[in-house]
Amino acid sequence: MIPTRLRQWPFWAMLRKEFIQMRRDRLTLAMMIGIPAIQLVLFGYAIQTEVRHLPTLVLDESRTSESRALVHTILNTGNFDLRGEVQDKAVMATRIARGDARAGIIIPPDFTRDLKRGVTATAQVVVDASDPLAANAAIAGAAQAGLVRGRTLLAQRGVRPPIEVRVRPWFNPAVRSAVYIVPGIIGVLLSLTMVLINSMAVVREREGGTLEQLIVTPIDKTSLMLGKIVPFLLVGYVQVSIILLLGRLLFHVPIQGSLALLYVTTFPFIVANLAIGLFVSTLVRTQAQAMQLGFLFLLPNILMSGFMFPREAMPQAAQWIAALLPLTYFLDILRGVLLKGLPWQGLVEDTMILVLFSVVFVVLSVRRFHKSLD
Repeated sequence: MIPTRLRQWPFWAMLRKEFIQMRRDRLTLAMMIGIPAIQLVLFGYAIQTEVRHLPTLVLDESRTSESRALVHTILNTGNFDLRGEVQDKAVMATRIARGDARAGIIIPPDFTRDLKRGVTATAQVVVDASDPLAANAAIAGAAQAGLVRGRTLLAQRGVRPPIEVRVRPWFNPAVRSAVYIVPGIIGVLLSLTMVLINSMAVVREREGGTLEQLIVTPIDKTSLMLGKIVPFLLVGYVQVSIILLLGRLLFHVPIQGSLALLYVTTFPFIVANLAIGLFVSTLVRTQAQAMQLGFLFLLPNILMSGFMFPREAMPQAAQWIAALLPLTYFLDILRGVLLKGLPWQGLVEDTMILVLFSVVFVVLSVRRFHKSLD
């Protein structure tokens, strides 16, 4: 029991009022309790730094039992998953640059002949080093496979023909983290600005009564929503330009492809995130709710899109969730243009998916928006 004197203290009246208000604002209460639980389960299950099962192509120019045994040994490390065979290095290079695979195993035609002669037999593992974690996993797997196969031959023949598995990093030869992180920062900052700030700006107008002035105007819903998008669209392009400039000057991030192509493919990504921000603003009533719901969307973008952790390291269910995030496809575009120099043909699929995202969320936002104070 609370003493009468304490019950008369204004603090208790204020405390009671806050709990009543919290109970009535069920959406905020549910988000405060539910969002941390959802994020803990989701990220604790999905985020793993051990990279395995890299999609891998094989070019076996030796085509002997020894070369097949080496490929089998490399695949058995668990770091590589076979995605098919190719007939020449040019096809392998194109498919890895496009993202169809992350690594390639190349067995030269004289591999078995060198083994029989007792000289060093070499094989090569090429890896998309635009992701340093994936590159390190490939290096470790290749070294392990060479050691295991050498021991096997020693046990079978009583001699140790030397086997050397060389790893060649593509697109980021020095395996520098900055080359991987800086392009991703473009996508993360755009998502943060476009979704969170835009959604809060719309809700702030509703809270401040600015929408009252819009109600008495002849502006239709579509024009109003597009008017909210265009200014942030320009801000987004300024952000991209600043990060590209600083990334080049401070971190020496290469720009292998066309900047014009990058700016064109950035358009649907910015529009998609702005539309998501507007959609969020139609679901909430306060800026606090907009911030919480915005972070619920942004954290999976940062942790599951491939910005920090390779998607190959995640469970299959987490990869399906990543496939629903616009940033997943924009990161492929960014790294494809900046690090790999991909032409427009290699970006069509990711760009079309971003266009689909933007169209869907613009339509949803317009439909949910009511030109009223409700």
